[in-house]
Amino acid sequence: MKLKKLAAIAMSTMILAASLMGCGGGSGSSEQSTTAETTDAAAFTTVKEGVLTMATNAYFPPYEYYEGQDIVGIDAEIAKAVADKLGLELQIEDMEFNSIIGSVQTGKVDMGLAGMTVTDERKESVNFTESYATGIQSIIVKEGSDIQTVDDLDGKKIGVQLSTTGDIYAVDDYGAENVEEYNKGADAVQALITDKVDCVIIDNQPAISFVAANEGLKILDTEYVTEDYAACLSKDNEALLEAVDGAIKELKEDGTIQGILDKYIVSE
Repeated sequence: MKLKKLAAIAMSTMILAASLMGCGGGSGSSEQSTTAETTDAAAFTTVKEGVLTMATNAYFPPYEYYEGQDIVGIDAEIAKAVADKLGLELQIEDMEFNSIIGSVQTGKVDMGLAGMTVTDERKESVNFTESYATGIQSIIVKEGSDIQTVDDLDGKKIGVQLSTTGDIYAVDDYGAENVEEYNKGADAVQALITDKVDCVIIDNQPAISFVAANEGLKILDTEYVTEDYAACLSKDNEALLEAVDGAIKELKEDGTIQGILDKYIVSE
């Protein structure tokens, strides 16, 4: 009786073990999948746990601007889509444009997304993702201005937003003595309206918005420079760069980014 009982117990144990192994196989696969997802999420770090912090200058419509108390626009929506893909909450920090790269470098924010052009000089300080949009540097003048083309800029006083590529190109091409730098593009446009400068060099989409909002201004037909926009991230966080870059690529492939661009980009 004792032997039969022991045999029965042994058989029950074997059946239970087999059953657990069967369940364990399925559960193990599920756990591995969950672990893999967790590992991917944990492969990068952010300034605040669970949050993707984006630096921008919210006076650059339609890429970023205020709507009431909220910062909206192309970059804000792209950043939100990236954050969603990475399972993070988006937090946007508004600051002067020339503070963005420094804030990324020093780890105050995770990335800069501000209609920022990829340049060799900036690549020395930060890493860039794949480009998500193409920008054009345009020239705003007053109606009736004697500036008709880029060739007419020699000797003119040029207004720019500080540390933008418009600023960099204008200083290189026409000399710092002929360039007036402003913290915001809107300030440069106001300087044009009040005759403190002869023209403003700025990205085309903001140029369209500024001209639409201010009578007596126009954009020259000739483009100044064509360039690529991308997000910038710290060189010390390659894992986050890879994650954000991968998200941007996916958002380009599935049409999300193009949909955002189409929502905001307007024709002249």
